[in-house]
Amino acid sequence: MKTDYSKFEKVLLKNVDHPESNTLEYYQSQGGYDTARKILSERQPDEVTEEVKASNLRGRGGAGFPCGIKWSFVPRTIDKPTYLVVNADESEPGTFKDRIILERDPHQLIEGIIIAAYAISSHTSYVYIRGEFSKGFWVMAKAIEEAYAAGILGENVLGAGFQLDVTMHRGAGAYICGEETGLLSSLEGKRGLPKIKPPFPAVEGLFRCPTVVNNVETLSCLRHIFERGPDWFKAIGPEAGPGPKLLCVSGHVERPGTFEVPMGINLLDLVELAGGVWKGRRLKAIIPGGTSAKILKADECDISMDFDALAAAGTMLGSGGVIVMDETTDMVDALYNVLRFYHHESCGQCTPCREGTGWLEKIVGRIRAGRGRPEDIDLLLDISARMCGRTICVLADAAAFPCESIVTKFRSEFEDRIRDGQGHERSVFVGGPLVQIGAISAHNQELRDQELRKKH
Repeated sequence: MKTDYSKFEKVLLKNVDHPESNTLEYYQSQGGYDTARKILSERQPDEVTEEVKASNLRGRGGAGFPCGIKWSFVPRTIDKPTYLVVNADESEPGTFKDRIILERDPHQLIEGIIIAAYAISSHTSYVYIRGEFSKGFWVMAKAIEEAYAAGILGENVLGAGFQLDVTMHRGAGAYICGEETGLLSSLEGKRGLPKIKPPFPAVEGLFRCPTVVNNVETLSCLRHIFERGPDWFKAIGPEAGPGPKLLCVSGHVERPGTFEVPMGINLLDLVELAGGVWKGRRLKAIIPGGTSAKILKADECDISMDFDALAAAGTMLGSGGVIVMDETTDMVDALYNVLRFYHHESCGQCTPCREGTGWLEKIVGRIRAGRGRPEDIDLLLDISARMCGRTICVLADAAAFPCESIVTKFRSEFEDRIRDGQGHERSVFVGGPLVQIGAISAHNQELRDQELRKKH
């Protein structure tokens, strides 16, 4: 019997459709902050960490690292402050789940911040929010102000004698600041350049102090884990990476949006939940975890949406950005669009990324314009292989993965574009009248030869 996922109990998105969901009054009317109050009065920090470990909560920001284990890396005997940083710099193309929480249920995030800060003995937390999220910034800022006024934040959190200050910090639109060490560089007032690891942020992060960086959705899960118990959480989806999951579905579907589903939902069932492929067309491919994930062809999409199943298929859950492509999608154009983004967003610190992303974009752009060469296809694959695993952060991999997978799985489309672009000159508009690309090239070469003759 087929599962009706539309009836799955909403937990993270339970309140978002209420018009007052972003207010403290409404959040408290739904039991908000009762769980954090109970934790602060009845549990020790190490007990909180152990319960999160027991739940098998894995990070929802992309890497999927176990949350409780990350917390346990924080040294307890060092004479330095510990920081909790919330990664709200949601910039992965195809991803918009954190934005909903920031704009519509900010107190759910604040309660998660309190629980996490208590667990790692942090008294200062920063919410690093994507600069373009102007509404989310003001909603979060107002919610923090409400929390201070109500004694939920500040010197005596919820009357439990625990001190916690939360500060908002706006990014400036750089994708690279979604990477945790690049985010910390930016938060320190520097250029958002990723740092070599180790040391990892939990040992030496913000201002060279122990720092935990957690995603918005990850922290939002905490209230519900402690309210219902880790066994409830583990019962949802695969035990190695369970829980309710927010997945963003965009592209060629009838009803795009953010869906709360059990971890491990079948990808094709998720597409049906989003209304199916639009206009009655056939499915061609899906990117399952944001554009940095390797693409799946239609016949590969009967797969469980969880960390391990997707990894076994050679791709990843990533940030949960599911991009659906119908049969009319031009894969050369799709790849060019992806590569333009990553070339633009490379910080330029590492040569394989700085040069490789630009090289990939130029080659695919040449194929797209009808000037491709047969050897370009293998050159794209060779460059992609040489970019992976050779840089400080994984932005180079994020560009190489879609390039390698799209070119490999849809090679014939690149071969057709190269073949169709050869053997004839393509007409383009240059300043008005139609001229020939070949004629432009010959004319430009003649001008360059004339300049060289003058110099010599």
